[in-house]
Amino acid sequence: MSWNKRRERMRKSLGGRALLGAASLAYGAGVLARQGMYAIGALPRTRIRAKVICVGNLTSGGTGKTPAVLLAAETLRKRGHEVAILSRGYGREVSKKEVSVLIDGRHTDWRQCGDEPWMIHQSLQGQGIPVLVCANRVKAGELAVEMYGSRVLILDDGFQHLRLHRDLDIVLVNARNPFGGRHLLPLGDLREPVSALRRAGMVVITHADRVTAAELSRLREAIDAAHPGVPVLESAHKADHLLDVKTEAKLPLSRLKDKALIALSGIGDPLSFETQLEGLGASVAQSWRYPDHHPYTARELKSIEDLRGGLPLVTTHKDFVRLPGDWRERLSGEVLVLGIKLELLRGRNIWIDTLEALASKKRR
Repeated sequence: MSWNKRRERMRKSLGGRALLGAASLAYGAGVLARQGMYAIGALPRTRIRAKVICVGNLTSGGTGKTPAVLLAAETLRKRGHEVAILSRGYGREVSKKEVSVLIDGRHTDWRQCGDEPWMIHQSLQGQGIPVLVCANRVKAGELAVEMYGSRVLILDDGFQHLRLHRDLDIVLVNARNPFGGRHLLPLGDLREPVSALRRAGMVVITHADRVTAAELSRLREAIDAAHPGVPVLESAHKADHLLDVKTEAKLPLSRLKDKALIALSGIGDPLSFETQLEGLGASVAQSWRYPDHHPYTARELKSIEDLRGGLPLVTTHKDFVRLPGDWRERLSGEVLVLGIKLELLRGRNIWIDTLEALASKKRR
């Protein structure tokens, strides 16, 4: 049984909640102690000779950080700025101290860098944006400046990575589960208290199209209470393209209309992916959900193949890269990837103007 399933079971019993609550108190004490040490300088923060923009969140699980990172990189690159992306590379199979570089013209196996950095690189092909992967984001950032002349660094999922000084923190908040039950891990899903929003220079509400206007208004009020005056933008994750990975042909999104299919995902928010499919007119006949970053096995593909009944299988870019190398032999019929982009519904000019002003400002 996975940790998330065990945790859900514990949350339903009084004893289990008590244990989780005690663990949350200990976790919270550690978070506050660490933040305090950075605040008094006991733990140093490092500045890099580049502007640093962090895209992160307060909770564990899916808030849609990767599409936001892509949007930030594309926004800046279109305006002529030399950009690089820094990522931790969750689950990669090389030393945490080693810097893996994803760049146009060089092949790198996803296991050496992690699924999310690999997907980011694939999405930015041809734009000249290197993706550097290392647990030590300072080391990766310095390499980006020295080797690739990067002047703006985008820190992927780095809101809690306090060692690296940043010039702007963009915090994503999922409208459907904004503050992880208002409890810290493991009782809730908060990585740190909601008061940490005071560090944010911009807040982007994701999945704003999935809640009512009243819910959205209450969320905006809660964010303003935590950090009065912070710019609050609203966004939605929209289907962008459909790829037949066997033929490498791009298909119209209308291809899914009135079609029964199999949904396969191992991401932080599988419901969002399945909702996207249904929004395109598809009927999700089977939903295969795995933990975030899950590396698929041949046995799992066999189970899916035995039960899918010839229906098309649709997955995400992030999941596709984690299929076994012989997936073509194991999966018959259509295998499709649904591409997702972040669309700003409110505050698009604030997004562009803020990033452009920061990138254009000279480092003293």
